[in-house]
Amino acid sequence: MRASKSKVQLYAAIRRDHRIEDLSIRLLAERYGVHRREVRKALQSVFPEPRKKMKPRGSRLDPYKPAIDAMLRVDLDAPLKQRHSVRRIFDRLVAEHEMEGISYSTVCDYVRLRRPEIRVAAGRAPSRMFIPQTHRPGVEAEVDFGDVIVLLRGERTRCYLFTFRMSYSGKAVHRVFASCGQEAFLEGHLHAFSVLGGIPTGKVRYDNLRSAVSQVLGFARTRVENERWVAFRSHYGLDAFYCRPGLEGAHEKGGVEGEVGRFRRNHFVPVPEVDSLAELNARLDGACLADDERRIGRRTHTVGVYFATEQPLLKPLPDEVFETARVLHPRVDRYGQVTVRQCHYSVPIRLVGHQVRVFLHASEVVVFDGSDEVARHERLTTRYGSRLVLDHYLEALARKPGALPGATALEQARASGAFTPAHEAWWAAARRAYGDADGTRALIEVLLLHRRLAHQDVVAGITAAVSVGALTADAVALEARKAASIRGTTQALPPAAAPPPRPRATVTSLTERRLLGELPPDTRPLPTVDAYDQLLRHPPRTRRSTKGQAP
Repeated sequence: MRASKSKVQLYAAIRRDHRIEDLSIRLLAERYGVHRREVRKALQSVFPEPRKKMKPRGSRLDPYKPAIDAMLRVDLDAPLKQRHSVRRIFDRLVAEHEMEGISYSTVCDYVRLRRPEIRVAAGRAPSRMFIPQTHRPGVEAEVDFGDVIVLLRGERTRCYLFTFRMSYSGKAVHRVFASCGQEAFLEGHLHAFSVLGGIPTGKVRYDNLRSAVSQVLGFARTRVENERWVAFRSHYGLDAFYCRPGLEGAHEKGGVEGEVGRFRRNHFVPVPEVDSLAELNARLDGACLADDERRIGRRTHTVGVYFATEQPLLKPLPDEVFETARVLHPRVDRYGQVTVRQCHYSVPIRLVGHQVRVFLHASEVVVFDGSDEVARHERLTTRYGSRLVLDHYLEALARKPGALPGATALEQARASGAFTPAHEAWWAAARRAYGDADGTRALIEVLLLHRRLAHQDVVAGITAAVSVGALTADAVALEARKAASIRGTTQALPPAAAPPPRPRATVTSLTERRLLGELPPDTRPLPTVDAYDQLLRHPPRTRRSTKGQAP
């Protein structure tokens, strides 16, 4: 573009000097350092001639292209399973046309580009084009999943980004889950509905993902939907539209496809480092609010302005919330664990052999014994993993103290920080004082204090007890309660919010008032307990005199 513009300016200067100074072609050529032929062109036209296009370079495949085209045209009427593959075309060129010195990849590239062109020319396929769409406010939305990599507690973990995007405003809600199963799919919808404050009144576009579609019937739009998904749609009045399978279907919901990529490039670069998915989702909530200030393409207003117009038009949410968790009924094995989706989670050891009820959420697993919650774990992201809580095994370890040093639950407690260096120091001191078995049992009594007292208070109590050599659970409990009381008094309310002081209570002495003459004398007899003797089992007997005994 710069070269063309400078040449136009050169032509204008030549024409100006020729017109004003009446210079000859030779002098103009010398002044501007160009050929006389170029000066003549400038005097003939104000625009330079367009640059000539170079002829396309020939390819060694050119002699065989007619043969390839003929094979592809034959495929137009051939059965679907008996059409030429690239390998078959390559083999026929070698065998029938004596092709040499041409690689398989060269033939593959030509067939990949030429096959759709032949189908379009024969009227067997539409030409590739896109049609602009206009969306009404509050009517349509799009949903998709995208995979992301997160440093979760220092380990690279593949997670899944759920995105719900309103088509009119471009307002998008994002949520990261450990899986892209149906639990995450439904919980993502609930989070999006709560953030948006309503439900789209029209169609919501989806892929043919397993969480919603059990079977795709032919090439039509008919789908066999998952029963839980049907119940969810019925509860919230959601109207689903399923796109075509494969790459062609992605163009039918291009808004959310581009939103997943844009959000991932802007908010997951560099790779985020978090301790939990809850922390990551809290960050994403702030990022979604910040994105309300951006403009999409050539729009005149921001996403937030368009969504303010769209939000009042959404359908209101129902009063009752749909239960998105999947309910399972596993049996507790002899290790005090339940197996859920090929992962193992601990429960209290007293439930061994019992059947429990498990609510499998997208990010956590909750275990119930009847109506009582007995365990709650963060959901594992890899198969065959285990999530064990040391507290669930304390009653069994009290009977088998030798199993504690090598227990997997103890290793996980150390890794999570629940079993602190203060516990280690107290345990070591207790074993030196009482022996391995009794010292371990004493530690278990201390660990049982965590069920009644706060973790930080118990740790403070352990530290204080070790410092004075008090290696008993009672001493730790006493010091822990002291720490709890101190922590409670130090966290006082601010002066403005402090309650008014109560008046000091006074005790009135009746004896003092009687001595001062303020009360009349008490004429009642003194109390006696003689009447209670009849309640005795063996009332006292009078001693009788015997014969021959002197009086």
